[in-house]
Amino acid sequence: MSIATHHGTAVSAPIPVGQLVPWALFVGLLALIAIYFVGTEQGATSVISGSYVHEFTHDGRHLLGFPCH
Repeated sequence: MSIATHHGTAVSAPIPVGQLVPWALFVGLLALIAIYFVGTEQGATSVISGSYVHEFTHDGRHLLGFPCH
């Protein structure tokens, strides 16, 4: 039985920060919108009338620890 070994070195390419910034901002904006709808979209600060958003995010609201009753 022979043992095969590889002694090469792997060099990773650097990630350019300029290409990462727009994606980080986009993901951050989506996260803030999601937190708003799950956490505060009800009552006096409601942007959308009715209780559709509240009912849609109800279980996620409790899972994340936001009170809603």
